[in-house]
Amino acid sequence: MPICEADPWRMQYFEDVFCPPDVRIPTEDFDAYEWNPAHHWVYNKLLIAESQEITCAPHGVTPRSFPVFSKPLINLRGMGAGSRVLENLEDYKRNESGGHFWMTLLRGEHVSSDIALEDGRAVWFRHAQGIPSGEGTFDHWIVHAEPYPALERYCGVWLARHLRGYTGMVNLESIGGRIIEVHLRFSDQWPDLYGRGWLNSLVGLYARGEWQFAEDARTGYSVVLFGPHGMEYRHPRAERVAELARASGVTSIQITFHAHRAAASHAMPPGGFRLAVVNCWDLEAGRRVRAQLGELFGLRRDALAS
Repeated sequence: MPICEADPWRMQYFEDVFCPPDVRIPTEDFDAYEWNPAHHWVYNKLLIAESQEITCAPHGVTPRSFPVFSKPLINLRGMGAGSRVLENLEDYKRNESGGHFWMTLLRGEHVSSDIALEDGRAVWFRHAQGIPSGEGTFDHWIVHAEPYPALERYCGVWLARHLRGYTGMVNLESIGGRIIEVHLRFSDQWPDLYGRGWLNSLVGLYARGEWQFAEDARTGYSVVLFGPHGMEYRHPRAERVAELARASGVTSIQITFHAHRAAASHAMPPGGFRLAVVNCWDLEAGRRVRAQLGELFGLRRDALAS
């Protein structure tokens, strides 16, 4: 499939979209890195911080003030594994590690932005806000219909300066209006919430270098189900999942782990094992379906995030 998806639970979004066989559209960072050698420097998060004059340095250079945020320079897999706040000098020395760097601890809204670029020029934005539930997990994401004008201006200038010559999708993560990560792909967790015709526009961008999308933006939600670590989970019956996906206000359900692999072989955040994602137009409907899915996995209803 030219839209190159590694996760079988997300193939549902792309299997009916025609894409010319000679056009490759990445959804994974390892593909995007390999296919874009002129621009894959953006996966070095130290360089992203330096490009914005954010105070930062590799481990080995001691911070002059605390707290700071520490993470791997490059991490193409792992959902934030190894990232942490360092509160003081003792904390830094205890966690000093090769291949990691520290940076100013940014504060403010954490936003994930999908952006279509034509030769480095931003021509379309959508923004998602993660609602955290602790230890690297998110209760849900809000895929906003409304624009973020200040963030779009800032990111547009940065992209035009640093990604000239690149045409395709970019995902930026930002905190407090400053970019913390750049991915040469889009977010494949919620393409069904971008509206009718969006995937055809995506193919056109990569096939012809042009973005054409008649958008009628609508706010959607991506509700996440986590279970405790230390358990081996089984997929619920497919027909039961399909039944839940037909609930009013729900657009899709993803069962987000491999059925025939041990739980420990999946990259997951410290706060839990991600079991499922419910995409929806109605947040309360998504939460109800999440609770029902949790029961199918053997989780107590009172243990599920509300």
